[in-house]
Amino acid sequence: MQSSETSSNPTNPLKRRFETMMNDSSNSQESRHSEATIIPQPNLTPREYQLDVFKVAMQRNTIAHLDTGAGKTMIAVMIIKEVVHSLRKQPSEKKLVIFLAPTRNLVEQQCQVLRENTDLMVDFYHGSKVGSGENLDGKKVDEWDAAVWEHETNKSHVMVMTPQILLDALRNAFVNFEMICLLIIDECHRASGNHPYVSIMKEFYLKSMNKPKVFGMTASPVTKKGVSSAKDCESQITALESVLDSLVYTLRNRTELENAIPSASHIYCFYQPFKVSHSELKAELEFSRLKFEAQLMKMQVSLQSSCKDTDEKHELLRKRLSNDHAKIIYCIDELGLLCAYEAVKICIAKAPKAVKEHYSFQQSQSKCFSFLEEALSIIGKSLPNGHENILDAGCDYENMVTAGHISPKLYQLFQLFRSFGEATKVLCLIFVERIITAKVIDIIVKRVGDLSHLEVSYLTGSKTSVDAMSAKLQKETLESFRSGKVNLLFATDVVEEGIHVPNCSTVIRFDIPKTVRSNVQSRGRARQSGSQFILMLERGNAKQREHVCDIIRSEYSMMDSAKTRDPNTCTVKPYNFKEMETYSVEATGASVTANSSVSLIHRYCAKLPGDKYYAPKPKFQFLLVEGSHQCNLTLPPNAALQTITGPLCKTSNLSKQLVCLEACKRLHQMGALTDHLVLHNEDPSANKSTKSMKEPSSGAGTTKRKELHGTTPIRALSGTWGDKHDDSADFYAYKISFTCSIVNVKYSSFVLLTGSKLDDDVGNIEMELYLVSKSVKCKVSSSVELHLDAEQVAKAKCFQALFFNGIFGKLYIGTKQSGLAREFLLQTDQTLWNPSYIYLLLPLELLEPLTINWKEVDSCASVVDFVKTNSQFRAKQQSRDGGITTLENIDSVMTDFDSIDMVHFANESIHKDEVKNVVVLAIHSGKIYSVLELLQDATAESPFDGDTGSNPPRFSSFSNYYEKKYGIVLAYPKQRLLLLKQSHRAHNLLVDFNGEGILHGKKIRAESCKVNTDRLRNHVRIPPELLVVVNARLDVVKSFYLLPSLMHRLESLMLASQLRKEVTGHSTDFRISSSLILEAITTLRCNESFSMERLELLGDSVLKYAVSCDLYLKHSTKHEGQLSSQRSWQVCNSTLYELGINRQLQGYIRDSAFDPTRWTAPGQLPLRLQSCKHGVDTIEVPIHSKYHSKDAQNLIGKCCDMGHRWMGSKTISDCVEALIGAYYVAGGLTGAICCMKWLSVSCELDESRIDEAVRIASLHKFAPKLNVIKNLESKLGYEFRVKGLLLEAITHASDQEQGVGYCYQRLEFLGDSVLDLLITWYLYEKHKDIDPGELTDLRSASVNNENFAYAAVRRNLHPHLQYRSGYLQSQIAEYEKFVATSSTDTNSLQTKKSPKALGDLVESIAGAILLDTKLNLDEVWRIFEPLLSPIVTPDKLELPPLRELMELCDSMGYFTKDTCRINGDTVIAELRLQLKDALLTGEGSGATRKIARGQAALQLLKELEKRGISRKNQGQENRDGEVDDKNNEKGDTTPSKPDLVRNMKIMLLDPPPPVDASLANECAMEEQSNSKVEIPVLKSINMNKGGPRTALYELCKKMQWPIPTLTPSEQKSRSLIEIGEGVEKRTAFNSFESHISLTIPDYGVIELTGDPRADKKSSFDSAALLMLYELQRLQKLKIG
Repeated sequence: MQSSETSSNPTNPLKRRFETMMNDSSNSQESRHSEATIIPQPNLTPREYQLDVFKVAMQRNTIAHLDTGAGKTMIAVMIIKEVVHSLRKQPSEKKLVIFLAPTRNLVEQQCQVLRENTDLMVDFYHGSKVGSGENLDGKKVDEWDAAVWEHETNKSHVMVMTPQILLDALRNAFVNFEMICLLIIDECHRASGNHPYVSIMKEFYLKSMNKPKVFGMTASPVTKKGVSSAKDCESQITALESVLDSLVYTLRNRTELENAIPSASHIYCFYQPFKVSHSELKAELEFSRLKFEAQLMKMQVSLQSSCKDTDEKHELLRKRLSNDHAKIIYCIDELGLLCAYEAVKICIAKAPKAVKEHYSFQQSQSKCFSFLEEALSIIGKSLPNGHENILDAGCDYENMVTAGHISPKLYQLFQLFRSFGEATKVLCLIFVERIITAKVIDIIVKRVGDLSHLEVSYLTGSKTSVDAMSAKLQKETLESFRSGKVNLLFATDVVEEGIHVPNCSTVIRFDIPKTVRSNVQSRGRARQSGSQFILMLERGNAKQREHVCDIIRSEYSMMDSAKTRDPNTCTVKPYNFKEMETYSVEATGASVTANSSVSLIHRYCAKLPGDKYYAPKPKFQFLLVEGSHQCNLTLPPNAALQTITGPLCKTSNLSKQLVCLEACKRLHQMGALTDHLVLHNEDPSANKSTKSMKEPSSGAGTTKRKELHGTTPIRALSGTWGDKHDDSADFYAYKISFTCSIVNVKYSSFVLLTGSKLDDDVGNIEMELYLVSKSVKCKVSSSVELHLDAEQVAKAKCFQALFFNGIFGKLYIGTKQSGLAREFLLQTDQTLWNPSYIYLLLPLELLEPLTINWKEVDSCASVVDFVKTNSQFRAKQQSRDGGITTLENIDSVMTDFDSIDMVHFANESIHKDEVKNVVVLAIHSGKIYSVLELLQDATAESPFDGDTGSNPPRFSSFSNYYEKKYGIVLAYPKQRLLLLKQSHRAHNLLVDFNGEGILHGKKIRAESCKVNTDRLRNHVRIPPELLVVVNARLDVVKSFYLLPSLMHRLESLMLASQLRKEVTGHSTDFRISSSLILEAITTLRCNESFSMERLELLGDSVLKYAVSCDLYLKHSTKHEGQLSSQRSWQVCNSTLYELGINRQLQGYIRDSAFDPTRWTAPGQLPLRLQSCKHGVDTIEVPIHSKYHSKDAQNLIGKCCDMGHRWMGSKTISDCVEALIGAYYVAGGLTGAICCMKWLSVSCELDESRIDEAVRIASLHKFAPKLNVIKNLESKLGYEFRVKGLLLEAITHASDQEQGVGYCYQRLEFLGDSVLDLLITWYLYEKHKDIDPGELTDLRSASVNNENFAYAAVRRNLHPHLQYRSGYLQSQIAEYEKFVATSSTDTNSLQTKKSPKALGDLVESIAGAILLDTKLNLDEVWRIFEPLLSPIVTPDKLELPPLRELMELCDSMGYFTKDTCRINGDTVIAELRLQLKDALLTGEGSGATRKIARGQAALQLLKELEKRGISRKNQGQENRDGEVDDKNNEKGDTTPSKPDLVRNMKIMLLDPPPPVDASLANECAMEEQSNSKVEIPVLKSINMNKGGPRTALYELCKKMQWPIPTLTPSEQKSRSLIEIGEGVEKRTAFNSFESHISLTIPDYGVIELTGDPRADKKSSFDSAALLMLYELQRLQKLKIG
């Protein structure tokens, strides 16, 4: 036979080169010949026969028929390289190489070979593969959409996959067959019947315009059983060639092949026939089978009337019983009683557990189990006692064979294994026909004492059968065999095809091969030189011998037929494929055939919503009409269509296929199937282009992502009058009055002047401000419009600038350190008035009528003029180089200096009795003070006592201080000093920090904002000549301390009012207050007495309800799963985030506590500048990924001077919900819908849609169940207008006997949202003063399936549920008993899982009433409030046990550890809680891990309560030493190891008596050696702030030690002190030391005191670090 072909025969379609397939018509015949030369093949050294096959394959479609191990895959590699090389030389559209392999293991194996031998992008695809990356995580290949497939095809050169994956992708038009240039088919002999190989060729290859090159690989093109003649072989080979459009090619000269591939020697091993029949035992087993089968049939008949769903289950039970019996009999006949006994035990282990089913069906399940137990007893009686150890060394095997305990065949196998000797490197593969054989022999061989040196395992298929082996275990077992860890591997035919086991030395066919292919491929597994292929045959069995001879003759015939085929004359006979009806989608090219339509319908039904009581699936009813077959198809009630009748057909199978094809067509036309003929993905977020797959996950709406956003300017505070110096201005005036809780404390009233009119609810408010020991009520009220002339405006601005800068800022700029001249602020060109933020605050003389105190305003203007004209500063500036300055213009007020009754200030003199409470401005510092008293015994010449920190003192007297510090020589040093009260920074007065107020239902404990009442009040002493008198009342100054907090609240309300105008415009349908809007845009981080949390909870329910109604009414044919999926997307955080961003809501959000030190009034120079480092020049920050971060260094809420701040992405989503909630509170559903429409949420509740939904329900036939409906209506206290709605609401999906075509799932979807909203609104209104978190817990305890199910049984609604599920019936009966005997506390409900259908029933009834009342929420609540009562209250609230335990442990500083294990279908959980003096353990069990852990937690809670520990008597204390990750600030702190002896105290629980030192050391060493407790290792300690604390707490958590207690103490100083050493050295007025106490159970208490540090948290770290080193010293910890 020739090994290559000429290209001169144009009539043969197979004789085409790859170049011709690329449509390169320009190449001549000669050039195509030249292209046929082989390109270099790196990493390959092909043999001559491989090159021979390669050349043939490059010229035509070829099926390479070569022995196993001949290197067919390497030939495929060569072809792939050649093809890709040609493609690269001729760039064209994207082309793919597809490599098909029939099994998962082969796909991965071939992919690895291609990756190792090519530089191409190669990936594999099979049903178990799970995608990774954007939109792929967790999705198997079967779930991929067009975008994913496009991404995969674009990235890969070669795609290795199973044929079914390719076939599905082609049918769904995810992959275009025209893209394929080379199709490699491994194990191509499988291409027969309905195999996917055949479907690919028939449906796509034959119809392709540009057919790909085909290369098939097989070791045996003949597969049928019993083939012996050359004619039969020829027929099969010809059929294979026709299917694959290829010619078989094999080698005529096999010399090189036989030399290259070791050939296993054939050995026939004969065993004696089994002479023991065990007929009596088998008869007994048969009788037992018949007995239990009859009982099963009887039970099935008894359950048919009430539990239709058990029919199929009973059929499966009977089939399983029969299969188990057959396995046992087979093992008795073929392997012996020992193996049969083990087979029964295997069947028992695999038997279905009698749980989660109807009670009667549980009995049926138990019958199967009883049969197996009886079979085990029957066989056990025939075995000797101790038979488990009967195969120990020295066993008499011949007697065991005689007794029938083992078969002669098995005995002969043992003999073969013994022939291996003591070698442990032997690799032997034993092929068996049945899985049970592999399993039982594996068990038996492991017991054979003589073979204990050999490791044994088994390998079976992974298909969906009872005995299936997982793919993971398959892979692990195969790897163990390849590596030599396993010596003997019992395998079914799963290893025959293609699996690479290079070191296998012996192959034993325990069961003879059935086909030529099986014989060839199993023999090919013996790859080693000198290997053996052993065939076990029964001596004297002529049938076996004849079968083996047929196999051998067939193999020779197959080889001869392949060899004698002339490639130059042979042509492929066209395969006569039967045309099948096909439905194609014109838009995409997706198609479904009659053959594939059945599986598509099954997949469609499987994706429909179901539960454990009902699995949606199609039902087929076959009719015989005049000799023809017809099929009626009924789909589940939640399908887009319910029933369809197919055409008349010749066969029932064809009628089934055609009715499914028609159903597929209609489902596509109705939109239930996409244009790719797959189910719709109802999540719009997943329907993105491939671009989204290449970008990282956005994380929008999550807590992890931080975003940079700007702050929206307040339009009401903008104006242009601030820039004009000569123009008058018109203002809107708003009076501000203050009333103190202490009657005799007075504050001056003020007026706020703005250029724009404020909304009424902004300009007319009352609020409370909280000071240290008193509160002040502020009242803002709108007044009149005022006109100020240019002079008045100038003076007003002067007043405001002087006081705000003099009290909270600075009036002088420039310092020696900066090198800038010291200048008076109001005399510079500094811009203090910003047009976008401008208003005036002026003192009032009278409230009614409104009278501005112009006298005080004028006085301030005079003071400013005085300071401006005083030459002292200019003189000082000129004498900076060392000159001394004396005050000028002061002698004019010193005319009566000798009078001791007068106090002479810089600008006037005042009698000494009148100086108290005088407001003054220090002209050397620019600070405003109030006079306390005139000191009687202190002058400027008195010793200076403000320098206690230095020794010797730097200043001898006050005069010396001012001369050295400011260069000022006092003119009148003998004048008595004044004691002045210093101005102080503004405080946040919006919250009662003394704990009397309520913040979100909790006592306020905001340490960061709390006013320190213990701080020493430092007063100053200043000579009067340095002070300028400001003729303003002291109560004016006092009012200035209130203004920052007041204005912050007013500005916030203005912003809220501004947002309101954007949302509602000028709508008058309803009115929402600015304060409610403000609540919706205020986060917890603001530390206000209100936040968005409550409104967010309500808005979540409102949004869910509105979207649910919209979806339900809009999509009448979509099932509950599709509606839920769409709703989930529409209300998810990422979607809400996008809505909020689109409306620029982020700029309105208040997300940080009011910081008065950063707040500045118009005219005030900011002191604490935070320059923008974000690279954004505008107030608004662009929406871009570069402004997203997860860096902990970016602190949330901290604003820069441009108003940019980092914000949690989820905050925007929360604000959207809160805003919706606010509008619902103010305007009901109408208001909420108005807000949602502004946000672009789809929520059209059109009445015509409601009427259509009611009309559809009115078509339900309710007459047969009218009594049921009337009884239920009487219990509900409501009569339905449309009875069909109630009938639908009580119909479970399993009740489809009459094919009603509906169930309650859609109404349940609607009712879920209705009850959620109604209960949430009830709780919101009922409990206004509780913490938002507690409100959330109340809702969770009220709105859940368990609570609704309990109400259904308590109100006796459950008997009206229409269903036909035995499992559901038994669960309802069991739950009824539980409700009748249990208490109503929520913990008892949480530990018992209710049938979900009961909760669904309540929700669906709510949905039905809602539709029947035309969405009347009040009417629904009127009916359901008594049904659901009593609704849980805060005092009755019981948290889930596990959560309660966790919170309790957190509050006490304890850690828990949990372990779970699975026992059958039950999860058993153990929780361990280590107290200081005891270890508590709780154990629970349940169907799920959650239930089991909950029961275990409940046990621990009860145990703690016995010890007097419970959540009710534990205060929710915050520990000072709590780790705060936000404060893990970096620093160059590398402290030396602290002194461990300092302030250390260790108290052992039971201190031992003193002993001899040597004896103690010896005992200690012995104790350490015997200790089983592993000492924890800490690799390193993070020395950044918070690092030592984190390390210590993680250690405690790991060891279950209680959290250490940290107690700080503060040491204060009036002068700066140095704290710490080295790089930790700091200078501060105060220092902190922390005492730490750690209790180690069963050891004692360790107490230490850390080193002094400049701040509290650093002192915590010092103490924690000291504790870690002490634990190391005590050998409780290893560091490093």
